[in-house]
Amino acid sequence: MSATFTLLDLEKIVAERANADPAHSYTAKLKAGGMPRATKKLGEEAVEAVIAAMTGDKTELTKESADIFYHLLVVLHMAGVGVQDVLDELSRRTAQTGLQEKAGRKTD
Repeated sequence: MSATFTLLDLEKIVAERANADPAHSYTAKLKAGGMPRATKKLGEEAVEAVIAAMTGDKTELTKESADIFYHLLVVLHMAGVGVQDVLDELSRRTAQTGLQEKAGRKTD
């Protein structure tokens, strides 16, 4: 992979592979399992990343972070949410400090 590989590139790959034969594509297999399976995998990868961070294992944290990105993009694809939507939300939020952004959120 090129050093210019982006989450937008990964989003395209996920979209292409989501429509493949589940027998030949892990992405399609996750999609076929529905949102419960895809979100379960995302959660598992998040826990593994937390463990790697807590133990100070940079190599494993890097690998688990890549897994999180991938599984998150599968979930986003299945939900019809694009990476650009998330980037736009991040852009909106970073127009102010994190504390200002949190103070402006609606609470129940």
